Parts: sequence; C-alpha cells; structure tokens
Amino acid sequence: MSAIAGIYRFSQDPIEVSAGAPIMESLKRYPADRSSVWQKGHVWFGCHAQWITQQSAHEILPFYCAERRLAITADAIIDNRDELMDGLQVPPRARQTMTDGEILLLAYEKWGESMPERLVGDFAFMIWDGNRQMLFGARDFSGARTLYYHQNGEQLAFCTAIRPLLALPYVHQELNESWLAEFLAISGVFEPPDLSTTVYRYIEQLPPSHTLTIRNRQVTVSRYYGLTENSPLQLKSSEEYQEAFRDVFNQAVTSRLQRTSRMVGAHLSGGLDSGSVAGFAAKALERDHRILHTFSYVPEDGFEDWTPKRRLADERPLIRQTVQHAGNMEDNYLSFNGRSPFTDIDHWLDIMETPYKFFENSFWLRGIYEQAHERGVGILLNGARGNYSISWGNALDYYAKLMKQMAWVRLRGEINQYSMNIGVGRKRIAAAVLRKTFPFLKRGHAGATSNEFPQLVNSDFARHAGVYDKLKNRHFTRIGSGEDLPADPEEARRYHFDSTNFWSITGTSSCKLSLRYPLWMHDPTNDLRVIRFCLSLPMEQYVQNGMDRALIRRSAEGYLPDSVRMNQRLKGIQAADILHRMAPHWAQMIRELDQLCRDSRMQQVLNIPVVREALAEARKGMHPSQAYSPAIKLLMRSLIVYRYLERNF
Repeated sequence: MSAIAGIYRFSQDPIEVSAGAPIMESLKRYPADRSSVWQKGHVWFGCHAQWITQQSAHEILPFYCAERRLAITADAIIDNRDELMDGLQVPPRARQTMTDGEILLLAYEKWGESMPERLVGDFAFMIWDGNRQMLFGARDFSGARTLYYHQNGEQLAFCTAIRPLLALPYVHQELNESWLAEFLAISGVFEPPDLSTTVYRYIEQLPPSHTLTIRNRQVTVSRYYGLTENSPLQLKSSEEYQEAFRDVFNQAVTSRLQRTSRMVGAHLSGGLDSGSVAGFAAKALERDHRILHTFSYVPEDGFEDWTPKRRLADERPLIRQTVQHAGNMEDNYLSFNGRSPFTDIDHWLDIMETPYKFFENSFWLRGIYEQAHERGVGILLNGARGNYSISWGNALDYYAKLMKQMAWVRLRGEINQYSMNIGVGRKRIAAAVLRKTFPFLKRGHAGATSNEFPQLVNSDFARHAGVYDKLKNRHFTRIGSGEDLPADPEEARRYHFDSTNFWSITGTSSCKLSLRYPLWMHDPTNDLRVIRFCLSLPMEQYVQNGMDRALIRRSAEGYLPDSVRMNQRLKGIQAADILHRMAPHWAQMIRELDQLCRDSRMQQVLNIPVVREALAEARKGMHPSQAYSPAIKLLMRSLIVYRYLERNF
C-alpha cells in the first residue's frame, strides 16, 4: 500500500530529480515505511510506501529494470496472484516472495494494455515503457485506490492524493464551479457522475475501471471492463450453488489474510454481510492460530433509543451472538463518546481533500480506523457491498417477477411462507407485490413530498456554472435513489456494477483513511470473483421458501448463529444517535450557520432561503428521531461546504 506520484514531460527534455520534491515533501503528512524516487530522462516516479503484506516489506518502489527498460510505481494489493502467476508461468520457488509490482510488470509484458481486465484487487499504478516510449497506468474496477493528475502543455503530474499536486508551482488552486454546483444539486450522497473531474479546476481524476496512456504527446483515458458478460451458472441443486459460493467467497475473504503478519480486524454489525465476512475470516485465522479483532460501533452512553421496534440502534445483542457462535474473535464495542458528525468535520476535510456528504457515519468510520491502527491491525475487513452481491435478493422484486409470469401457485406459496417469516399479513404483502408489479397503481404522484430533499444549490450559481438544465432532471438530481435505475431488478443490479460512480466515494474514503491510518480495508463482497459468481446465478437462488437474501442465509450455516442468519424481522440502523451526540455543540453549530447565511460568497453558492428554513427548525431544537430528516442533512452539508471553501479558496 502506497501513495504514488510521477511527472512526465511531453517535450522529452530531461526532468530534474528535484522536480518532484514538492510532491514528496507534501506526502510526509502520511506515515510511511519507505519513501523513494526514480528518474530517467523525461520521466520521474515517486512512492511513499506503507508495508502491509509480507512481500511489500522487501519491495523497492519505484522499480526499474534496465534490461527490460520498464519502470513501475504502484499502490496495489493483488488478490488473484496465484491465477496470474499460473498464466505468467512463474516458477513455484519464486512465487512466495514475488512482489505485486513484479507481477504487474510481468502481466503488462504479456498482456499489454489489456492486463487490467485480468487483475483482482485494489490498485492504481503507472508503468513507463522505454521500448515503446509510453506511459501506461490504470485504476481498479471500483476505485478502491485513487489517482489524480494535472496536465498542461508541458507535463502531466499524477499522485494518489490531491494536496501534493497543489504543491507544484505550476498547478493553480482554482475552484471547479461546475463540480461544486453538481455536488450540491444531487440530493443523495453521490458526487458528480463525471468522475474525471474534481473540485479543483486544474486537477483531474482517473475514474475507476479506466486506463491512462501517454504516447506521442497524446493523453488517452479509456474504459476497460473487469465484469465481462457472465454465462449463467446452471447447477443441479441449491446445495451445489451453496457449496460453489462458499468456495468463491472463502477465497475472497482469505486471500489477504495469509499475506500479512500484522493483526487482522473486521467491522462487525449484527447483520448478514459483515457477520459472514467475520465468520469466514475467524475460521480461516483459527487454522493459523491467529485471532480476528472485531470493531463494532454502538450508540453513545445516555442515548435513548427512539427507533421503531423492528429496528436496532444498538446491535450488541446480535453481535455478541455472532462472536459467541463463531469463536476466535476478540470483540471491541466502541461508542466514541464526545464525537459527532459536527466535531469530525475538520478531520474529514483534511482526510478527503474535498467536500463530502456521508457525515452521519463519519465519526465512527474514522474512529474504527483509528482504533484498529492503534491495536496494530494491518487488514480491516468489511462487507459494505454485500447488498448488491452476496446478500442481494429482495423478496418483493422476485414476487413481482412471479406475478408477471403468472406463476400463481408458486407465488401463493412464497407469500404464505414470507408472511410467517417476517410477521406481516399476507394481504399486506400481496398488495405491496401488486404495486411493485404495476407501478401505475401507486397512489399519489411522483412530485415533491414533505420529506423530499430541497434543492440546495443557488439557481443563479447553477446557471453560471452551466448545470442549470440538470436541475430539472430527476434522474440527475436523485442519482442513487432508484429513480435512475432500470425497473427490472436484475438489470438494475447489473447497472449498479457497470456504473463507475455508484461505489467511487466508498473507495475514495477508504483509500484516504488508509493513508492517514496505515492499514488496508478489504471488502470481500466487492471482490470481482465474488461479483462475477453472484451475477451468474438465477434469481431463484436469492429468494426461495419465503426467505429473502437466501443465498447467504443458506451458505452461512455453521458460520453464523441462526438468530442472525435467519433473522428477517429485526434490522440494525446506524447513527441513530447523531442528534444526541451533537446536542452539546448545538448552540455553536447554530452560530456558525448564522454566519454562513450572512457570508456573501455562500449567498451566491447556496439556496439560502431553504437553509434559513432548516435553520429555523434547528433553533427550536430537534428530537433525536429527526436524525435522518432533510433539515439536518441540508444544514450539515451546507456547513461542510462552507468550511471547505473557507479553508481552501
């Protein structure tokens, strides 16, 4: 794991080693085990390395092979090493010590610019090919590692982080108003869908699933496809599907555990995804006489649970059942008393280098990284993408499919079983299936509701930034809400994985956190092998016998207690205590929002009338149950943008 950097001079005039000094000096803000540079002719590479795997401890990056005239700097952990080394015919005696950088170079030599399609793992790298006089780089399919760059008529400079590029004397720190206007206009947690842009006008980003090539002074950015069309998997029984899934999932969970001598940790909630990851990891580690350290966020002391009876703000009862059943876990319950989304704003602006929207979970996400790092954890597992891969399978979606197929006998049996499993009447379920099958039967209309997020961007600012017309497009302003997805659930799922912007903010935040707290997040539910497998299965494997998310429920038998594995009635809810946490700083927040509303620049950028309306609500005090209300989202997002602009422009 590393922060990488480089400079390529288009004129091919020699570049001085000192040209990259501002970048390397700026990277010193991050911990590192080794920091090195390489320069030859008009190319300069740098690497600020953090050692996570056993191979990385003796890896020299940047690396240059004079005989092959190839150089590489890489921020990578490759998970399908064995498969790649088989294809590259690496001798068995060399495999254990071969570094990921060496594998990447060999893969480039054999497969050229198509090699990223064959990689499974988290990576961003750049290769200088002296024979072809070409610079070539790529970023992994979901954006788990970042790569930013600046280009002008003289050179292209790249880096894992933004701030080091701004340290270069020829990079101007100017706001990208179009990016900011789109960021504010989108009601969900997503950033602008054009991932090549950033909040800085003169800094671009290589999007996930893309390559960057410089040849003959021409810069080319191209999409590659790690998720090619899968042939449907046809097995004889559900048991065979379960066994095949366990093999693929276990490989994804354990691929990194065997490569680090540092401790292994995991996020653990009371749900299926994180519980399955932790359960599989604990069993694998036990064979090596190692323990899994779990980290669970719990509400702050004194919080009174306001959530509905089918929701759990405090998931400790379910978590402890998982820990007791799986064994080989050292469980840690973290309440982060005194921290809140408000107190964490400045920390996250430093980490992200851009504005952000995911404030609700910000304090405990950073807190878990911090605690895991202090305990010596090198790999931190989670199951963040499980809803789209291993635990996909909405029962109502499947029942709507059966209704369209007029499979009445099967539909009736499924609804009867589902009703018993979730404790909801059959008529109520049938009515919901009917509305999902025939959306025009829904009452009301698609217009605004009292709970709809108001438009935060100032319309004049949007017009000036060239994005005013997009404000009228709900598929744009409500990216991620479901309105922009195909109606068919299987098509919508495929669209989710094919779209690079849906998961990019998760990768960006994980990458930036890993630089600050030197450990590597690993999500086996986002492993390409797991995703390919899950996409190849028929929908009947995900919903059956009145059971939603059926594949992982069946496959986790023996890894999770039945009280968690078969639970279809209780669901955890994160960050229900944020307003309770923010209460001690409420007056301070109100004062800062008053200052924001008077600020001349913010009056030009934000829709101040809706900010004032939300502020009036906040002055009266907000009940903890309003934690997810549009008002608090609007106020916090406004504050985050305000502080970011004050600090940077």
